[in-house]
Amino acid sequence: MKKNVLIQTTVYAARVKDRKLLHRSSSGGAFTAISDYYLENGDAVVCAVYDYESYQTEFCLLTNKQSRDQAIGSKYMQSFSGRIYRTALQWLKDNPDRKILFVGMGCQADGFRKYAETMHISDRVVIVDIICHGGPSPKLWREYANNLETKNGGKIEFLTFKDKRNGWNHPTAMAIINGEEISLNEYVKIFYNKCALRPSCHECPYTTTERETDITIGDFWHIEKTLPDFYDSEGTSVFLIHTERGLELFDNIKKTLDYKPSNTDECWQINLEKPTEKSLLREQFWLEYQTKGIEFIMKKYGKNSLRRKVKNELKRMFGGGYCITSVYTSSIGFLVVKSDTSFSAVDSYGRAV
Repeated sequence: MKKNVLIQTTVYAARVKDRKLLHRSSSGGAFTAISDYYLENGDAVVCAVYDYESYQTEFCLLTNKQSRDQAIGSKYMQSFSGRIYRTALQWLKDNPDRKILFVGMGCQADGFRKYAETMHISDRVVIVDIICHGGPSPKLWREYANNLETKNGGKIEFLTFKDKRNGWNHPTAMAIINGEEISLNEYVKIFYNKCALRPSCHECPYTTTERETDITIGDFWHIEKTLPDFYDSEGTSVFLIHTERGLELFDNIKKTLDYKPSNTDECWQINLEKPTEKSLLREQFWLEYQTKGIEFIMKKYGKNSLRRKVKNELKRMFGGGYCITSVYTSSIGFLVVKSDTSFSAVDSYGRAV
């Protein structure tokens, strides 16, 4: 493989042509399209897979589509690297004519990229990172999952955070226990209200459109506004291509995709500009979690009050870029919204201006 070269980021909106696969994917099927190419050529894929016994997501080295399929879908929890670095290195030694595709969040992908450089295997590794909101506490998920199993008298048999039965823009998060669907809405609300994210996520250096990975993938949010003629209710992925190797990879898979050229303005989203902001309730959340337990904080922080529902709707209207600090009803019956003056003006995509 030739030496990799950074380029000015090239952007595509894309989704797999296979409608069944598109429906099963979190957004446009980018991960499956890319990993299919490597697996079909006898290469390996390193990515995160949820383990139903340990209640955690772990990086695994996969060499066939059946095992890869277990990795499809968004995972609202931190992934553990374990021994994957050594496993990947040994696999490359045992298979000198093969390559590895690594797929992970920005910090994980950059760590593996630097490891590959240190071990002089960069020419045999392709790095894809995923746009990331942040990683919540693994302990929180484990206790929440255990609590669900205790309440429902069985083990979690299946888990999804972005089922598309109601469309890509309104995903359903649920687990199956004893054949019955159990809502995960409480956990998802806590994930998005930022109380449970790791402190380092609020200082993430990988929230930018310019990266040193080969390709960045994620949901193409706001596509109904920026590329309305390419919108699909089943979802669309964004591909941000950073290297010549990334361009070559996209060229090799584009026959399996419906795609359209785009740019960094059209695909803008908050975590391509800055890290997720720290919640003002974070310290209170953790204090109450430690003193009052999982059920208390799920009821308090995982339920939507009327005030929260109004704030969420306003955030949705402004594309997630409007920083609302308070919502209340005035004495004359009008809804009053107070915002941070430093981030109150937004364009049509919800960006600060």
